[in-house]
Formats: sequence, structure tokens, C-alpha cells
Amino acid sequence: MYHNFPYYIHYYTLNRLPSSYKSLNDILPLIKQSIQSENEYKLFYNYLISIAPTDEEKNIISSIRDDEGKHSKIFKQIYTFYTNKVLEIPDNIEFEKPKSYITGIVQAKFFELNELTKDRDIMTGLPDKYFRDMVFEVVTDDIIHANKYDYLLYLNFKNNNVKN
Repeated sequence: MYHNFPYYIHYYTLNRLPSSYKSLNDILPLIKQSIQSENEYKLFYNYLISIAPTDEEKNIISSIRDDEGKHSKIFKQIYTFYTNKVLEIPDNIEFEKPKSYITGIVQAKFFELNELTKDRDIMTGLPDKYFRDMVFEVVTDDIIHANKYDYLLYLNFKNNNVKN
């Protein structure tokens, strides 16, 4: 026998588990933070695009920036659905310019990794599969973005464009 417990005990236990790992109260502040940070990152990415050394790099960062806009819309939809409130984001968002392009790429990679952790936590607190699937798309995008930033670092190290 593969199971240590009879089927009815296992079935009973599974049916008593909560529908999600975290609660909505845990994740709503994280969603709000994600919406606010996505807008800051957009400004940061626009700056990186403006100083990127090649069109290929500009296109890669532009695609990441555009995905961040999509993520912001997803999180706004989720936040509005669960709170019945539209989150207002101030227009006077600022960001700190990196010391160099390479420093900015490294910062952007760590932005993505931090967002990935936050998005994972958000995903575990959503009670509806529909919204979990939407956040799963955000999570996989963040993984792809981190890999794209690795590629940009590789290009610059390969071409000896590294000036911290």
C-alpha cells in the first residue's frame, strides 16, 4: 500500500484545508506595494532605455517595461475586485538614477527578483484560481525578465562595456 492512512482520513483532511495559504488581508498591502513599485520601475526602465548602448538592449528593456505596465493593470484589477476601491497612484513618483548603465541593469535584476518574491506571496493568498493564474503569468514574466537582465550583463561583459 502506498498510503499510510486510509483514504477517508486523507480525503477528510484535504477537505478541511483552507482555500489559500495566506489571507487576503496578508496580500492586499503587497498588491498595493506592487502597483506603486511598478510605476517607479517604469521610470527607471525608461531611463535605462535612454542610456542603453545598442538598439537590441533598448528593445529588451522596452519589452520588460511594457510587461511591467501589464502587471500593474493586473494588480489594479485584482485590488479593485477585492476591495471595491480604485487605487490612486500619485503622479510625482521619483527614482534614483544609477551610477552607470551596468549598475542600473544589476539594480533592475534585483528589482525583478524582489518582485518575484512578493508576487509569489500574493499568488498564495488569492482565493480564486482565475486571479492566481493571472499572477502566475506575472511570476513567469519576472523570471524571464531576470534572465533577460543576465543576458544584458553578458553582452556588456563580452563587449567590455563594463564601467561601474
